[in-house]
Formats: sequence, C-alpha cells, structure tokens
Amino acid sequence: MSEPSATTIYEAPDAAANAAQAATDYQAGTEDLLGEKMVLNMGPSHPATHGVLRLILELDGEVVTRAEPDIGFLHRGDEKIAENMHYNQFVPYTDRLDYLAPLANNVAYACAVEKLMGWELPPRGQAIRVLACELARISSHLLGVGVYAMDVGAMTVFLYTFTEREKIYNLCEQLTGARFTTSYTRVGGQIRDLPDGFVENLRSFLDECEKTIKEVDKLLTRNKIFLVRTRDVGIISAETAISYGLTGPNLRASGPSRDLRKDRPYLGYEQYQFDVPVGELGDCYDRYLVRMEELRQSIHIVRQVLDTLPDGPVNVADTKSSLPEKEKVLMKMEELIHHFIVATQGIETPEGEIYFGAENPKGELGFYINSRGGGVPHRLKIRAPSFVNLSILSELLVDHMVSDIPTILGSLDFVMGECDR
Repeated sequence: MSEPSATTIYEAPDAAANAAQAATDYQAGTEDLLGEKMVLNMGPSHPATHGVLRLILELDGEVVTRAEPDIGFLHRGDEKIAENMHYNQFVPYTDRLDYLAPLANNVAYACAVEKLMGWELPPRGQAIRVLACELARISSHLLGVGVYAMDVGAMTVFLYTFTEREKIYNLCEQLTGARFTTSYTRVGGQIRDLPDGFVENLRSFLDECEKTIKEVDKLLTRNKIFLVRTRDVGIISAETAISYGLTGPNLRASGPSRDLRKDRPYLGYEQYQFDVPVGELGDCYDRYLVRMEELRQSIHIVRQVLDTLPDGPVNVADTKSSLPEKEKVLMKMEELIHHFIVATQGIETPEGEIYFGAENPKGELGFYINSRGGGVPHRLKIRAPSFVNLSILSELLVDHMVSDIPTILGSLDFVMGECDR
C-alpha cells in the first residue's frame, strides 16, 4: 500500500482584508486622511462663489488640502479703457467695479481726479457725497449680510435685507435718475443737487432700516445653527490680515481699527461722530458682527449729515474746466463755445501723479493717476479691495471642510466686478 501524498493547503486571497491591510500600512506612513486625493472645480458658475470665481480645490475626503483661486472671467480692461477717454467719460465705468455700491465708486474716482486738479468741493457738495457713500455702504452690507445668511441656511434674513435695499434703490433713482448704475458724480461735483422731498424720504428710510437691523440681529446673532456654522471658522489673525493687505471689514474683524474715514479723513468725515467696530478672533462670525455694527454707524453718520446739511453750491466754481449752466449755453454764443471745448477736449489737468484711497464697503478702493497734462490720463490703476481680499483664499481655505467654503466666501463679501476689472 502506497504512502498517502502530502496535503497542500491553498489560501484564497481575501480582497477586503488585503485592502484594509494596505490602507493601514499607508495610513501609518502618511498624514493623508484617506490616502487618496481628488481635485474639484468649484465655479466659475456656482451660487456660493458670488460671481464668476473658480476655485481649484484639492480634497482629502471632505477636507481641503490645497486651494487655488482662478479669476479673470469678468475682465474688461477698465484701466486701459480709462487711458483712452476723458476723465468724466470714465465715470460710468466706475459703476461697474463694485456694482453693489456704485455711488461710492463714483465718489472715490471723482475725489482722485480732483486731488490731481487741486480742487476742493464746497461744504454742501462734500456733505452730499458723504450721504452717497454711506447709502452705498448700507446697501452693500444689507445685501452682504442677507446673502451670507442664505449661504448658511437662513433664508428669512435675505428677505428682510433685500426689502430695505430696494428702498435704497428708490432713493438712488430719486437722487440720480438711475437705480443701479448711478454715474452721479462729475469731476468737480455732482450732476445735480438733492431733489425736493429727498431728505424727508431718506429720514423715513433710516427709521425703517433701523428696525430691520434689529430684526436681523434677533434672527442671527444668537442663532445656534448660525453660531455653529460661523464661529471658529475661517480665522484670519491680525498679522495675516495685514501681511495680505486686507482692508475694510475683513481687516477690522481681525483686530486692526484701520478706517480711512478716521485715519485719513476726506469729504469732511472728521466732522461726524462714529465708532469703528473691530473684532477679536477674526473668524466668520466676527466679520458678520463688524458689518452689522457698521450698518448702525452709517445710519448714525447719515443722520448727522442731514442735521447739519449746509446751504450753498454743490460743485467747484472753476469756470475754465467746468461745464457752463445749460440756460447760459442756450442763450450765449460764448458759453456754447466753452461748452463745446470742455465736452470735446475734456478737463485740462496738470502733469503729475497722485493716489487717492476711499473707505468703500468692501475695503480701500484706490485710484492711481499718472498725468502728462491734457484731458486723458497717461496711466490709471485701480486698487480693488475684492482683488486683494481674495488673495488670502489659498491659505484660508486649507484644512477646512468643503461645507465651510460657502461660509468663508460669504463672510469675505467680495464682488468679482472690481476684482477682475
């Protein structure tokens, strides 16, 4: 009888066990959470990016490991366009920068050219511009807070704030003749004085808006879900904010109190009493609180302007570089010729270069003008606050969850019109 043959034991490979062991071995030698990364394109057509912003995200599971903002989808070449037209012809283009606060853009640009000319507006003209700037700030912050709340799931707030913003558009139409793209200023003044009934309508709006701000405060500031979504999320330290050149509410929420209306007053802002709100931690919640307080302070400023509104002219009295009155143009040949020269050749500016920065709702909007004389700028550059504020995204988004991205973007409150220019 033959010896029994030796038995060979074969083990069938367990795919699940092998995969688990491989994952364990990989996890021991890496810091990746899952060991496999994915690249995700967020935007440029996405409701949470607030415009044509594209984010190239590298994800480790739900965690962002790298973020690269891709901009320029709304680029129109505004700066080069300005170098090929008269100074006043560029005013409508400023409406399209931060198109949520066109009045403030108009004022900032006009102040820059007036600085080049060495002009100073009469007191009433300055006061009207302060009204325009603070109305633009209220409008911009109302929309910013409302959309921000909607980004994190609070729909009702948006309905409150958008209703008040619609009232501001009615005031803009009464003041400028347009609701959205106002083009209200001219170099040396405004297109018109305050119309009849405007002051009364503005006072009525301020009372109504103040009540709405209180309602929004009740809905959001102590809301448990809102607190969980915004506190300790998107923290920007004071040092980081300064190093990136952030301005406006995004900077002040991190602690620094820089506000050009206080630090480098223009248009008579030093006459008015108001506080500059600042945050402590620099997170998304602090940025919300700063904008809410700025709404209250802007209402306070507007009331002071209305209470102390001076009489007198609204435009610079410069007969050589300003357009004559329409009645005189229709009646006198000399005035008609003067009107034709100013309209066709533009304002005769001196040689030189200047920079003017204004405290806009999104931050410091600056215009650099290099002039070689004549009616058009040799070079014009725009410091757009949204462009600078977006530069921090590549650092800010890292180590956050994908679900935190709409919260962070909403708290920065940028607009792509001025970012891409």
